[in-house]
Formats: sequence, structure tokens, C-alpha cells
Amino acid sequence: MRAAGRTAPAPALAPGPARVLGWLVALALVVGACGGQERAADPSGSVAVSFPSADGVRLEGRVFGEGSTAIVLSHMRPADQRSWFDVAGRLAGAGYLVLTYNFRGYCPGGTDGGCSEGETEISALGNDVRGAIAFVRTRGATRVALIGASMGGTASLVAAAEEGANVDAVITLSAPASIDGLVVDRDVLARVSAAKLFVAGVGDAPYAADAEALFQIAPQPKRVEILPSDGHGTDLLSGGQGEVLRRLIETYLAQFAPA
Repeated sequence: MRAAGRTAPAPALAPGPARVLGWLVALALVVGACGGQERAADPSGSVAVSFPSADGVRLEGRVFGEGSTAIVLSHMRPADQRSWFDVAGRLAGAGYLVLTYNFRGYCPGGTDGGCSEGETEISALGNDVRGAIAFVRTRGATRVALIGASMGGTASLVAAAEEGANVDAVITLSAPASIDGLVVDRDVLARVSAAKLFVAGVGDAPYAADAEALFQIAPQPKRVEILPSDGHGTDLLSGGQGEVLRRLIETYLAQFAPA
């Protein structure tokens, strides 16, 4: 496996050659240690919210910023919405309406963590993402992008495949093709018309392989980036590639779901 990125060319053409992430790595060196330090969860400026999943489970989250383009951030296991707070604040500062939330059965509690109802049921998480999409539309969003870590990425693709989802972009970090009954296969991806960015770390081998496999079978527009990192999911946002990944996400959003 190599540290590389590929963007699919025009329809009916095979994926082009790998593009080495040299400029991104250089950028990470320029910005220094900020991408390599663990950042404290900080929900300042956000407001606590609750909303129903597509099948009626009450979920709790937080809204950062405002705007006509919404970003829905879905967490990995065993994390919760707090793992996204730093990214949410940064995207809100760029002009996005950003939603973090806890999947069903996740209840970190406390002042900031929130507490979603229900039992943990990974196979049903697509319904939670669908509920989140519906919620941000009630806040005025006319464009929606989904970003999910690990199982959150898988759930985001499943939700984006649903009729009427009307999602503009999906970005996955270390998303498995299948996890505990939540499955993304060729049939699911064929229904995802949104722009798709699959990201994983080269040292996180099974998930890097899944990112490559999902990229191969996904319809356009699509792109894959395998970063020189051992991180998984939102852990990719800390360590040496953290700032690289943040800027990659921001660039992709600016192209397909601008603020």
C-alpha cells in the first residue's frame, strides 16, 4: 500500500495513476506541530439540540455556526460526538452550519457530551444519519455534506444512498465496507450520486484496503487518499497528518459543497 491519492477522471475512463501527496506532507511540515497535537474537545459557541432518527429514536447533538450548507459529522466506535468538536468549530468558522451528534445508545453525558436514547444497534445507524440530514434541513440548509469516521462513514454512505437524501458530498475516514450488519456494497454505492472522498491511513491496513475497494466500485465523482499514518477514523486528525487531513477535507468541501 502506498501513501497516495487518486481522483477519478471523466466518466467511462479508468482511474488515473496515483498522485503522491508530497505537497500535502510539505504543508503539514510548514504548519508545524498544530497537526500533531491532541486537541481538546471544545464546544464553545455551539448549542445543544435534539432530533429524531428516521425511525424515531431521540438523538442529542450540538450545532456549530450557521449557513446554507450543512456538514453532518458522524462518530466512530467507541468515540462520541466530542471527537468532532475541533473540526466542527473550524468548519463553522469557515461559514458552514455543522452538526455533531451521538448515535443511538451513546450517552457520554456531562455538560457537553449529550445523551442519545435507544440501544446501540450498528445496523440501524443509517437511520440516525438520515435523521441528522432531515434536522439540518429544518435549520435552513439547502446543501448537505456528510463526514463520518469508521462506522460513521459507513452509515453516511448508507444514508446517502436512500431515495431523497439529496446529499452533495460524503467524506469517509477509515470506513469499513461492512460492520455488524451495516453494509456498503456495489448496489449501495450505485445509488450515491454525491461526490465521494475515501480516506484511510496506510498503517490501518484493513481500512485502507476497504477505502481502495470502495473507490474502485463507486460511481463518479470520487477520490481516494491513503495517508502515511497509522491512525483510524478521527484519530487521523491528530498526529502528523492531522493538518493535512483537515485541509484535504476543506478543499473537497469547497469543491463540492461550498459554504
